Amino acid sequence: MNDLTQVRSEDRFDLEAVHAWLMGVIPELASLPTVEQFRSGASNLTYLLTYPDRQLVLRKPPFGTKAASAHDMKREFIIQEKLKGVFPLVPRVLALCQDPSVIGADFYVMEKIPGTILRRNIPQDSTLDLAAITTIGNLAITGLVQLHQIDANILADFNKGPGYVSRQVDGWSRRYRAALTPDVPDAEILMNWLHVNQPHDIASCVIHGDWRLDNLVFDLKEDPILVGVLDWEMATVGDPLMDLGSALAYWIDRNDDGPFADLRRQPSHLPGMPTREEFINRYLELTNWACDDFTFYEVFGLFRLTVIVQQIWARYQSGQTTNPAFSEFGSTVHLLVTRAIGKIS
Repeated sequence: MNDLTQVRSEDRFDLEAVHAWLMGVIPELASLPTVEQFRSGASNLTYLLTYPDRQLVLRKPPFGTKAASAHDMKREFIIQEKLKGVFPLVPRVLALCQDPSVIGADFYVMEKIPGTILRRNIPQDSTLDLAAITTIGNLAITGLVQLHQIDANILADFNKGPGYVSRQVDGWSRRYRAALTPDVPDAEILMNWLHVNQPHDIASCVIHGDWRLDNLVFDLKEDPILVGVLDWEMATVGDPLMDLGSALAYWIDRNDDGPFADLRRQPSHLPGMPTREEFINRYLELTNWACDDFTFYEVFGLFRLTVIVQQIWARYQSGQTTNPAFSEFGSTVHLLVTRAIGKIS
């Protein structure tokens, strides 16, 4: 809850209009709720609506020009609706609004999952010991394994068939070129390497697309339990090792140092947490998938994160967002490109 803040002026919406629309879907809602904004989101915007007897979470796109395939509220809603019955860690979605007269954009509302989300650092008053931290790290691995074992037919409408790796390399390269600003590297060497060295898909399964500790909700009252997984914006059917590589782009080891370590947004550096290598080895042991060299997936994960950061940096530079959290994203793009190229040099 310490991630909540007042709604930024540029991210405000018509609360009365949302409440009136929600009353038509959930008639028992009483007076107008209070609204707060979760600070952590860098893509879609997330808000907490607090009613006298319940709390709801609202998700909507940011204002301004967006990538054509991003911020699809209907897609995100449907994926969670389909997965809830086979993956209980998905939040229960309640209502999808596609009427632009309400707030000018699609949005959806879901139940809030009670629990703790681990951000950059654990709270100073936390009682988490080494054993609990080790358990949390293990749950991050086994939760991803559990998701990847779901029958992909549950999301058959989102399955584009073989060639996922190739589509991802081409798609993220296209997005980077479209979002380029004069102050960042063109990364053509990196994109060419990914194109030439791409492997065939190893499997096709349900993937999350943004698996990070700060998208996981834990019950920490006793031994840690994973009770929820958030942010299904990029979920689809695809190659599991691509999902793992994307996840590990955020996983800062305790032995990392310098500017890369400063990018850390989750407590993956704590003693007891697995290193990236331990994460990979444990994941492969549990899934029985073979991978002799993880370099391609690691480099892809870094490049994909680079594109996400650059798309936001382009919005920031054009004035479509003034969120101060994005003010150093141009430097971050330089850092990530340099790190990725260093892996292939």
